[in-house]
This record gives sequence, structure tokens and C-alpha cells, in this order.
Amino acid sequence: MIQTILFLSTSSGPGGTERVINNLAASLDPARYRAVLCLFRQGWIQERSESRGIPTHIIPTHGMTDWRWAIRFRRLLKDEHVDLIHAHGFDANVQGAFVAAISGIPLVATVHGKHYFWEKLRRRLAYRWVSRRATMVAVSEDLKQFIVEKVGVCSERITVLYNGVDVPPPPRKADIDACRKELRLPEEDQIVGVVGNLYPVKGHQYLIEGIPEVLKKCPNTSFIFAGRGQLETELKDQVFRLGLDKRVHFLGLRQDIPRILALLDVFVLPSLSEGLSMAILEAMMAGKPVIATRVGGNPEIVLDGETGFLVPPKDSQALAARLTTLLANREQATQFAGRGKRRAEGRFSLQTMVHAYQSLYDTCLRSNP
Repeated sequence: MIQTILFLSTSSGPGGTERVINNLAASLDPARYRAVLCLFRQGWIQERSESRGIPTHIIPTHGMTDWRWAIRFRRLLKDEHVDLIHAHGFDANVQGAFVAAISGIPLVATVHGKHYFWEKLRRRLAYRWVSRRATMVAVSEDLKQFIVEKVGVCSERITVLYNGVDVPPPPRKADIDACRKELRLPEEDQIVGVVGNLYPVKGHQYLIEGIPEVLKKCPNTSFIFAGRGQLETELKDQVFRLGLDKRVHFLGLRQDIPRILALLDVFVLPSLSEGLSMAILEAMMAGKPVIATRVGGNPEIVLDGETGFLVPPKDSQALAARLTTLLANREQATQFAGRGKRRAEGRFSLQTMVHAYQSLYDTCLRSNP
């Protein structure tokens, strides 16, 4: 019998969490599962999911005590004959767990990052309650330990399942050349790139601070930032003040990330916090050497000195030094790229993630006849 899995998401994206949800829902074994998506608001993931044939519902909410949302969501569970809820993010995990409990439906609650849920007592209490009534998943060992220490959830109640990304077909050389021309990147330049929303937590400003030092030793280098967000104006002002506007390019939200990644000689992620970075995984899968900050789940992905470099967060000098090393040593960069790609394909593929979650769903469904 085909089981219906309803995905409930706090956010609508675009972002790494939303890509995980979209790819997982679209990749379930159709002989065993049917996917449905429910959101609190319209957004990027709605269009992406509907284009892939996933029924998508919007039920606005006013927070944990919104009983009208609970009534509408419970009705949706009945109408769609839902067998299991897979919630993502604090609000979805808490509100979904409440309705799941009164409906007798099992719930998987995935935690993707460290923001929002641990700072206030009522949120910590809510997550402790969720952990006793749902199967809680953390996307990295680091995040699991954080939940145990900061929230007080028992370690035995948290399962670690890594995010996974698909292996993209390599873009044609003509497409890569066209992209370089479109972005007006000099043919002789090496390209350093960042993919991520322009939010404070992503640490873009620290990379920008280090660019002048990189250009002293590697003057033929261009930097591209793919993403949008609240810091866009501030980051562009920083680039202008440092006289870097001819070397730094802000691309906005891009729908052609594989093509952007194909341009790069080095991928950088200067984040201040991460759960398990989809951007790093996609760069590794695309065969790019990675420089990332030693935060969150990054050390679980990037092996320092073997598949890339890890640097302290907020350390522009260390970031610039490691960038200069890779830009000046193409052989080392190529070795990092090859090892990173093999690691991503072996441990962090979309197929690996899908199989892990399907096994978890089966366990939850068997325990809830």
C-alpha cells in the first residue's frame, strides 16, 4: 500500500532547507510513497514543488497557539489521507507535533540549524515536548550535540541524518563560456565564488575584508556572490569603499547554480553558523575545492587539508591566506576537488539521504499501526 507523507515547512525559501524538502519529496519511491507539501506562506518552494507534481497547500498561521490553523491542518490530514508528517523548522515541528498527537499520526521533526529555538525557555520546553512525541532528526552531529546541551533533549531521542544533494550533469563548455561572457569575467581571471543568501549569519563581509590581501598576491582574481538578502546594499557599499567594484560581482538569486559553480576555481563559505551546508555539498559534488569556516557541520563535510581548508569564523586574514594558497597552487586545488567530489558522492548524495529517510519513515509507520 502506498503511504502518504506530508511535508510541513516553516519557511518557503529560497534556501538550503527548502531545497532539501523539495528534492526529498520529489525523490521518494513512487511505488511506496506519495508526497504532499503544506506551507505557512507562499514562496519559492511552492512553485518548485508544484512544477514537480507535488500537491501543495498553503495554510497561514499566527504561531503556536493558532487553533484555527490546527483545525485546518487536521482537516487537510484527513482529506489527503496522510500516514506520516515530516516537519522542518521550529514552528512546523511544534505545531505539526501537536496536531499529529491529537490525530494519532507519527511525525518526523527535522532540525536544520541553531537559530531561534533555544534562546527562550518556552521554545526549549516546546522542543523537549516535541522530542517525546516525535522522531527528532538533526542534520549533523554538531547540531545534535547543540540540541542536547542548549535545549536539554536526551541524546537518545535525536537521530542524525545528513542532507544530500543530487549529482548534476556537467554543463556544456559552451554554456560555461556564455555564463562567463554574460557576467563580464575576464578570460585570464581565476574565479572565487560564494552561493548563499546575503544574511548576517553567512559572513560575507569577512570574505570581502580579505579580498584586498588576496589581490596583492593573485591580482587576476574575480569574486562572485550568488544570492539575495537583507545585506545586499550594505555589502555593495563595503565593496565600493574598498575599491573592489571591478573585482566583485553580485549576481542576485540565480536559477543556474550548476553553471555558476562550473565557473569557479575555488568555492568559499564564510558562515558564522551552519547546520549542514547544502551549498558546500553542491560545490563538492561539482568538483570544486572548498574553503569554509570551522562552524556547525562544516568539519563533518570538509576534511581540513584533504578536501579543502577550514578557517576560524570572522577571520578575514586566515580566509585570505587559505584562498591565496589555493589560487597559487592549482595542483593542490585539483587534488582537493577530486577528493571532495568522491566524498560527496559517497556520503552526501541525494540517494543516500532519500534511502535513510525512507527507512526512518518505515520504522515510524510500523510503530504506529
